[in-house]
Amino acid sequence: MANLIPMKNPIAEIDGDEMTKVLWKLIKEKLLLPYIDLKTEYYDLGLLNREATGDGVTVRAAEAIKRLGVGVKCATITSNAARKTEYGLKNLFPSPNGTIRAILDGTVFRRPITVSCVKPTVSTWKKPIVIGRHAYGDQYKAAEMRIPGPGKVEMVYTPADGSAEQRITVADMKGGGIVQGIHNLDESIKSFARSCFLYAIGEKLPVWFAVKDTISKVYDGRFKELFAQVYESEFKERCAAAGVTYFYKLIDDAASRLVKSEGGFLWACKNYDGDVMSDLIASAAGSVAMMTSVLVSPSGALEYEAAHGTVQQHYYRWQKGEKTSTNPVALIFAWTGALAKRAGLDDTPELAAFAKKIEAATLKTMEEGKMTGDLARLASPAPSHILNSWEFVDAIAGSL
Repeated sequence: MANLIPMKNPIAEIDGDEMTKVLWKLIKEKLLLPYIDLKTEYYDLGLLNREATGDGVTVRAAEAIKRLGVGVKCATITSNAARKTEYGLKNLFPSPNGTIRAILDGTVFRRPITVSCVKPTVSTWKKPIVIGRHAYGDQYKAAEMRIPGPGKVEMVYTPADGSAEQRITVADMKGGGIVQGIHNLDESIKSFARSCFLYAIGEKLPVWFAVKDTISKVYDGRFKELFAQVYESEFKERCAAAGVTYFYKLIDDAASRLVKSEGGFLWACKNYDGDVMSDLIASAAGSVAMMTSVLVSPSGALEYEAAHGTVQQHYYRWQKGEKTSTNPVALIFAWTGALAKRAGLDDTPELAAFAKKIEAATLKTMEEGKMTGDLARLASPAPSHILNSWEFVDAIAGSL
């Protein structure tokens, strides 16, 4: 124990599901515990534990991130009808990511992890494209209803002060169908804008913001209005001093410009748009497993995670005894990001330096042609041998 790198304070450790849960344990065993006196508050957000706690564990995990200032999260299953049957669940709880993001009121920043031997699918991209994803509301806090037959669907606002209610017709349904009601909050949108401009100034990146206000004149129009308001009143001079530019674009225009750009900018997106576009950027840059993700809360708390899911099909193969070639890089970088942040808060430079060493060893391993199958088919030169996850983590440990 005397030779282990010390930690002053714990981080909130949030375990998850399926193949990523297997890799989570492997990373700790091979890359962290032999070197660090690891201090964490552990929360199991596996699907069955969320069921057993009535999803209370998710709320407690979010509160721990807020209290400790730093959290690191494994990928988790968002339950649906198929999962309910598979796991014998009694309830379908919301996305744990959505719950945590709502409590922290944060913005998610996602950035590709790049290595020189893997070239982006989009040949014009020279620099990483960062996605700033608003992490509150919209489809992720939606109220939905299946309509069984003909009838009128209305949206009603009842003011808290007792004044006259407002209502509008959503649709006169001629038959069965579906409806969805979504919302967002002015203060959350402003926090989103502030987080994006602060991140861009720190990283010296131009800011793009894109919605579809020509169609959604009230909803998306409000996003456009508040984003511009925060820029003009709080950040215009600071951005100019830092050499940071701000552009507003319609989202279809932004998508068409994206694939012809050189990269090197922050694209601020609404919640759903950011969910989709971050995976597009990650895949085009190399692999969804090569994308860092950090949730930045206005309180100053940060949560680090991988941008991908639980790798369901690999998990089924692992259950049958197969050693899969699942890429653990984003999970590794989630840990290193959280450790580096904890080190910064606690003024423990040895811990910060070690987090950087793990990242350097991971990149070096891939540069030497040792990688998992998702990258091997894209690498130039092609590696002579594709490693499974256990061999890959062992190779990183060897570099350490």
